[in-house]
Amino acid sequence: MRALPVSFEDIVAARERIAKHLPRTPLYEYPGLSELLGFSFYLKHENHQPVGAFKVRGGVNLISQLSEEERRRGVICATRGNHGLSVAYAAKLFGVKAVIVVPEGNNPEKNAAMKSLGAELIVHGKDFDEAVVKAEELKEERGFRYVHSANEPMLIAGVGTYALEIFEELSPVDAIIVPIGLGSGISGVCIVAKKLSPSTRIIGVQAKKAPAVCLSWREKKIVTTESANTVADGLATRVPATLTLEIINRFVDDIVLLSEQEIVDGVGLLLRETHNLAEGAGAASTAAAYKLRRDLKGKTVVGILSGGNIDRATLQTVLARSRF
Repeated sequence: MRALPVSFEDIVAARERIAKHLPRTPLYEYPGLSELLGFSFYLKHENHQPVGAFKVRGGVNLISQLSEEERRRGVICATRGNHGLSVAYAAKLFGVKAVIVVPEGNNPEKNAAMKSLGAELIVHGKDFDEAVVKAEELKEERGFRYVHSANEPMLIAGVGTYALEIFEELSPVDAIIVPIGLGSGISGVCIVAKKLSPSTRIIGVQAKKAPAVCLSWREKKIVTTESANTVADGLATRVPATLTLEIINRFVDDIVLLSEQEIVDGVGLLLRETHNLAEGAGAASTAAAYKLRRDLKGKTVVGILSGGNIDRATLQTVLARSRF
């Protein structure tokens, strides 16, 4: 079995780089939520990062390590929001030009936040994967350093630092539940868990309407889908990433698919029990915990609240539909 391009040591090194720029995030157990679920459930609050999501750890790690020539060229990426916020934040921190390509109809509040960080915003394509194609074209035309949202070892090393924090604060951990868009977060968790706690189960979460990574994991080959029309924009990808899928295929124990109603219920449940605002992807781990509550009874489980960047219009719709 060939060595992975991201190691545990890379994640430890990333923590040293990002510590001066980003905070550790809380790991809390909410008694009412644990009682409802029937097991000790802890939330890792990546929604408390400066841009409201975990991905900023990867952005800061990667852009801090760009060469002078790459910094002069500037960076470009495609995003539904949190990856773009990460790149924009880190680019501003290190004085690098950032161009962000988003699909049509993207979360308007995430768009505004990226602009406020100084990024140039380009709107193109019906979904994330069409925005990726445009970003790759602009990379060739204008010479930017392209930052893929998953096929970047330095990104995975950066986001993996939140897993280090989990195992430093809590032991034993029976399972960690992680939302999957393209899989940078769960890849980092896998690498850390397999080093520090091999018995910990790693459970991924996707939307039934955006199941490409789950299908690829089941079949151990790239499977794409025609659409990814889910309320959880952080889960809305049609084409898996090769690097993260390799890690997922090796180490992930299970992947749960959620209906749109289950995702909506996760947002409502978190608001009711923890008073935290979660976007759909951020609520997915809690929704999966509720779905798996009989299987996990009596265990110690961590759910990754990966982001809180839900826009007001979506929030109103979600709260009207939530059963919690």
